[in-house]
Amino acid sequence: MLEPRDGLPEVITDGETLKAAIAAFAAAEGPVAVDAERASGYRYGHRAYLIQLRRRGAGTALIDPTGVPDLSELGAALADSEWVLHAATQDLACLAEVGMKPTRLFDTELAGRLLGLPRVGLGPLVDSVLGYALEKGHSAADWSTRPLPEDWLRYAALDVELLIELRDALEERLIETGKLDWAHEEFAAIVAAPQQEPRADPWRRTSGLHRIRDRRRLAVVRQLWYARDDLARQRDLSPGRVLPDSAIIEAALTMPTTADAMAAMPVYRGRSQRRELSRWFGAVADARALSDKELPLQAAPYDGPPPPRAWATRQPDAAARLAAARARVVEIAEAHDLPVENLLTPDTLRRAAWQPPSPLSAEAVAELFRSRGAREWQIALTAEAVADAFANPTPA
Repeated sequence: MLEPRDGLPEVITDGETLKAAIAAFAAAEGPVAVDAERASGYRYGHRAYLIQLRRRGAGTALIDPTGVPDLSELGAALADSEWVLHAATQDLACLAEVGMKPTRLFDTELAGRLLGLPRVGLGPLVDSVLGYALEKGHSAADWSTRPLPEDWLRYAALDVELLIELRDALEERLIETGKLDWAHEEFAAIVAAPQQEPRADPWRRTSGLHRIRDRRRLAVVRQLWYARDDLARQRDLSPGRVLPDSAIIEAALTMPTTADAMAAMPVYRGRSQRRELSRWFGAVADARALSDKELPLQAAPYDGPPPPRAWATRQPDAAARLAAARARVVEIAEAHDLPVENLLTPDTLRRAAWQPPSPLSAEAVAELFRSRGAREWQIALTAEAVADAFANPTPA
């Protein structure tokens, strides 16, 4: 499919045109296909730069949130409708920023996972389920570009063109396999999930951090990360375009003692880095000046069990429980044609194996799983088997 069936609509950039689209979508019936395009690799944050909608009876709408940043009226008009998204968790945050929050949804990617389909990207899923090939050449484009090229807009419109048909076909398969109720539980959990809290110590996600072996150098990474983040926010640029992670790690490993020494490093010789050299060296100097008690811990605080590879020597009983329970969960997943991670998250199983409920019972395991956010269908399939595995593990 190379062209939208109704032709390529004009992009909505003003309030009057938006009002007309809201009226059309409110008057139509059935599910609403929704998608959003971001510029995460180019701009700071994850805001939407284009929002696409399609509904039977209303056609397709392409909305530019930079021209009409408040879409709460549109969100309210569609609040009682089922929204169809692909990989919904990727788009819900940027949709919420402009005032669009679903109360019901159908996630086509998650439906594909529950059905055990081997490839659940939108293109492969449309191909395998509906028999259409979609153009997927602009997924990593800079969607903050204005004006947006026509071929990009065509690609964006095609992303919602078949989403409702895909939803209907996947629903039929979910019914045939007895998994529709499971899917409804999963979709409801996505809608009900609270807004994700900012990550603690986000600097610890710096690529290459494993190379840093002492706390003083970790402090350099932290200071440089925050210096970069401040500048990226000011310039509305992706942090990696301001200063690559590799430059942060090299500074931490080298620990330059002067600005000239830092400027001599290959990763800081570029014009843009030399222009900000006082900022970057200032971050290194700040890290050097910290007292020992102000240095970050070598490992991030974590309230869970240690890595399972250490269990065999530290807690052999827990290692045996985990091995036995994993085997049972894998068996159940295979029997129901499910990815094992969609049946029970690895973290939930690890925590239960490390510290099982006492007294041990299927009901107690079920309650532990429930407290970790497992859905009822997952609990019904796994709690009894895991409790039995915990009670009768094979020695590690």
